[in-house]
Amino acid sequence: MDLPALLPLAGEPAGERADAARNREALLRAAAELIEHCSVEKVTMDAVAQRAGVGKGTVFRRFESREGLMAALLDHSETEWQAAVISGPPPLGPGAPPLERLLAFGHSRIETTLRHAQLIRAAGHAGARAYAAVSFTAMHVRYLLGDLATAVLAPLEIPILEQQVGHEHIPLDRIHAGWDDLVHRLVTP
Repeated sequence: MDLPALLPLAGEPAGERADAARNREALLRAAAELIEHCSVEKVTMDAVAQRAGVGKGTVFRRFESREGLMAALLDHSETEWQAAVISGPPPLGPGAPPLERLLAFGHSRIETTLRHAQLIRAAGHAGARAYAAVSFTAMHVRYLLGDLATAVLAPLEIPILEQQVGHEHIPLDRIHAGWDDLVHRLVTP
């Protein structure tokens, strides 16, 4: 039985030939190595081609411009970062409490953006955060805030309220004050 072809993942070229895929990986690796050794500003298409062992035309056909090459490096970094958020170790990845994950998420995004600041500038318009990258970050923050909302709503559920009122005999005004305190801590700077 023949299975239907799967759609490519975001950022994965559709129907890419094996040699083209090898060239793309070699070019991205060469560009990343050059950036690490001499800085973004000093990386040229000639130097990338030479280090990757391909012709300069191959670099231009693949990425169209230096900005396109820098944007591809950003995309590669973004894909790795998203994988760490989705399935990496806690607290950035799953397994930590929502607040801890949200804090780790912000710290990681800040550090990643600052680490790639020169690359982002070198990518110019091509390096503007892709819609998919912006959508991913917004969606993930909404997801984490949703988990936090569940935690915030827990004190309003019957098992908690019955425990407080029925077993611990906590007065209703004290429960109200506890709720007010929780809300103020969340929304007050």
